[in-house]
Amino acid sequence: MGKLLQKAVALWRKLSPISYAYPAQDMALGARHLHLVGSIHMGTQTMMPLPAALQKKLARADALIVEADITSGASPFSASEICPPLAERLSERELEELQRVCREVAIDAEVIDRLPAWQIALMLQAQQAQRLGLRTDYGIDFQLLSAAKAQGKKIIELEGPQAQLDLLKALPDNGLSLLQDTLQHWHTNARLLQTMIGWWLETPPADSRPALPGTFNSALNEVLMLQRNQRWRQDLTALPPGEYVVAVGALHLYGEGNLPDLLKKG
Repeated sequence: MGKLLQKAVALWRKLSPISYAYPAQDMALGARHLHLVGSIHMGTQTMMPLPAALQKKLARADALIVEADITSGASPFSASEICPPLAERLSERELEELQRVCREVAIDAEVIDRLPAWQIALMLQAQQAQRLGLRTDYGIDFQLLSAAKAQGKKIIELEGPQAQLDLLKALPDNGLSLLQDTLQHWHTNARLLQTMIGWWLETPPADSRPALPGTFNSALNEVLMLQRNQRWRQDLTALPPGEYVVAVGALHLYGEGNLPDLLKKG
């Protein structure tokens, strides 16, 4: 009788999913119950505190699962290899755009001239986010991690800072295409950041595949989004029974090959 009741409850949850005022959805993988949260890694002060519903989910959870523990102090900028000057890696037009962007975000182009392209891209993106009023300690990841640690919750990393760094270092040409995409989609990326903030402050997308501008080329999207979703699916389906809050970048919950769809396929 008990097993029949559990199956009936699971079926009801599947057919009547709960909607949240932030990007999230519940998913049952057998005895594993996941609250998938579409996190924003840098946020605004208006995104504090966390929604009450999310705080309750975390309080009941056996563990918090994140891409990486960003409160650990690890930084991808601590050590860098010396690369050829940017004039040898970028076209004349790309170099001009880089210099314009550097002026916009107050980064000295000479200081970054010999850094790996992936590192330059991340520095530019971080400065752009800060110019839009976003801060790491207002991000959903940081707030969840801080709350989980205060409650003594177990924290599980899907990747960890070193694995993420290794992924970036493994990109072809030291991540040159990531830098080129950052320059090409500079204004689009700013609008996308503002859109995702709106998901938290106003309303999340009703569709699992909303119309979003692309900021990665297909090769980068395969490595940075689709392949990671596949790996995370394997990790999440291998969890022991329990209740989990899972916070991953919001874009991993939407679009082609998104994480929830992969989990539903089993």
